[in-house]
Amino acid sequence: MEIKTATHLANFLQLCIDKKSHINGKLLHAHILRTGLFADTFLSNRLIELYHKCGRLITAHQVFDKMPHRNLYSWHAMLSAFCKIGDIDNAHKLFVEMPERNTVSWNTLISAFVRGGLERRALNMYYDMNHAGFLPTNFTLASVFSACGALLDLQYGCVCHGFAYKIGLDKNIYVGNALLGMHAKCGNLKDAIKAFEDLPEVNEVSFTAVMGALGDSDHVEEAFDMFRSMHRIGIRIDAISLSSILGVCGRSGINESGSTVNGQQLHGLTVRLGFEKDLHLSNSLLDMYAKFGDMSSAEMIFNNLPEVSVVSWNVMIGGYGQKYEIKKAIEFMQKMQTFGFEPDEVTYINMLTACLKSGDTETAHEIFNKMASPSLSSWNALLSGYSQIGKHKEAVRLFINMQFCNVKGDRTTFAVIVSSCASMGLLKGGRQVHAASVKNLFDDDIYVASGLIGMYSKCNKIEVAKCVFERIKDQDDIVCWNSMVAGLSLSNLDKDAFMLFKNMLENNMLPTQFSYATVLSSCAKLSSMSQGRQIHARALKDRIINDVVVGSALIDMYSKCGEVDEARLFFDKMPVRNTITWNEMIHGYAQNGHGSEGVALFEEMINKSGEKPDAITFIAVLTSCSHSGLIDYGITIFNSMLQEHGVEPISDHYTCLIDSLGRAGRFNEIEVILDKMPYSNDPILWEVLLSSCRVHLNASLARRAADELFRINPCNSAPYVLLANMYSSMGRWDDVRHIRELMTEKQAVKEPGYSWFEHKDGS
Repeated sequence: MEIKTATHLANFLQLCIDKKSHINGKLLHAHILRTGLFADTFLSNRLIELYHKCGRLITAHQVFDKMPHRNLYSWHAMLSAFCKIGDIDNAHKLFVEMPERNTVSWNTLISAFVRGGLERRALNMYYDMNHAGFLPTNFTLASVFSACGALLDLQYGCVCHGFAYKIGLDKNIYVGNALLGMHAKCGNLKDAIKAFEDLPEVNEVSFTAVMGALGDSDHVEEAFDMFRSMHRIGIRIDAISLSSILGVCGRSGINESGSTVNGQQLHGLTVRLGFEKDLHLSNSLLDMYAKFGDMSSAEMIFNNLPEVSVVSWNVMIGGYGQKYEIKKAIEFMQKMQTFGFEPDEVTYINMLTACLKSGDTETAHEIFNKMASPSLSSWNALLSGYSQIGKHKEAVRLFINMQFCNVKGDRTTFAVIVSSCASMGLLKGGRQVHAASVKNLFDDDIYVASGLIGMYSKCNKIEVAKCVFERIKDQDDIVCWNSMVAGLSLSNLDKDAFMLFKNMLENNMLPTQFSYATVLSSCAKLSSMSQGRQIHARALKDRIINDVVVGSALIDMYSKCGEVDEARLFFDKMPVRNTITWNEMIHGYAQNGHGSEGVALFEEMINKSGEKPDAITFIAVLTSCSHSGLIDYGITIFNSMLQEHGVEPISDHYTCLIDSLGRAGRFNEIEVILDKMPYSNDPILWEVLLSSCRVHLNASLARRAADELFRINPCNSAPYVLLANMYSSMGRWDDVRHIRELMTEKQAVKEPGYSWFEHKDGS
């Protein structure tokens, strides 16, 4: 009879568990105590499960503590209860106290560590599990690969993959999906795709992971192809897979019209599949339209959401911030608070970013100061914002303030502040940041080390930059190699830059567009056609030749090596061009004496290409006008800069115009320009004028130019020599002697000249 009663009670308890009926469960608990059935371990285990499911963990623990007899299930019920509410410390304590354990015990705690963001502890637990003689299951390995992915620990992940293969779990769908996810998070696209292809069966999780990996690696079209394949073979498309491909769509950028169309089609599919009320998916749609800059569509979706979350508000605020519409961003933040939503850290970071992108540093500071306890992410957001808009002094002050507030920086903090020190040429400050990064164990981080290499290079400490590079333990990342090649090029060690690039290839590093652009710049400075052709061939082999940055660098290299026709041939074949590409080609014509062709190309640019000329464009075309004798046309272009194109003339433009007029001997017009121009402290401008005066023997204007140069830099020998040579050609020997005496008095020493040529063996 007692057994029958216990069975009935167990069934009633199961009903209460299923319906989370706390009150009825308590009544049954009282009945169990009253009838003396609490000693029944099975019923007590059910009570623990009931209280856990109803969110009464303290009561569940009290039942567990008072149980006269516990079995393994009792311990598991309590362990699971702690793990599910995220009480990891008590879960671990309970685990240690367990009189016996099985694989389920280990799996429960390992997966809890991973869910709680304690991935390293999860991997340590996995090691202990193996050491204790327990064989991992598919659930164990799925958690372990997830932990390796979160830690970007690809090496340990590969070791675990080998073990999975050994015990025959490598083809399991859960293990395979987790392995694929790990490679994706570690940026290892090749192995992620291989893991996908090796799966004996695939599901929506597999497709979602590989689409995310392709999107993160900027293989946007391949990600869309994968989604189409998923749809075509009948794999169920759920809200998560749709969110993933929408994320890929958003990352592809505002300028990709194809992605905009794909995004709109995905929006239609979302409605057709009935997911328009899914909040997470709706937020993904919002985010996609915001990243496209289509805030009207984003606002339409936002206004029709059945429910909104803080994430929804944050996406709208961030979207308006990206478009520099600071008033709309502030308006949405105020509405958010009106509707009872408290801004979180992401809200404040989005607002800080919006203000700084709009150049409104004052409002950014006000928002930052309103934060009760700014997190490191908020400090970093403000720090990065200052650095990105060129407010490097403010960034340094903020970093110092962080130290006073005892805020410990991370890799982002140090990478950003080193970049600001580099931009300012602040060697002393950069060294202090370097010391702080060593103290905080971030000097080995590739991004911090890359920033340090850049900082020391810009501060003319290339040997220290080399030391930083050589001390990097993990040299398998292209970032630091790129920084070192750029540093050598910046220090005019262009042969060394080329050799380091070759060394990079020998180490099986895959060059990026930045790698190619930098080494091509070195080849251009060396006027080394043979080396430039080698890089061109390698870029063809690596299929990066169509990149606009690499293409522009190739045009510059061929032009500086005197092969302007070859540069134009490549220019005409480029599938994509930008303003920089046009500038390089126009300038290439100018510097090779083909001014008329440069002017014709400028006309084609503004009339046919749709590209907008910038300040560099006008320097290039004004130089072309000067070299081809098109003086009046050059004046017309100069006058059109501000009126028609909105480009404010700077000293370089005035220098080009004065050079053009000087070559033609039109000094009266030059004097009018000199009296009006705002750039009287530019030595190059006065040197150009002095050279023209010497050619045309204009002594009075030559003396004015020389006097300005003496004022700007009394120790520069060039103006003394030019003026003396002009006086000697005019037979004014007393003036020559006076200039020589003045040169001696000011200790202006003439540097010896030298020439450069490339030997046929490339040396």
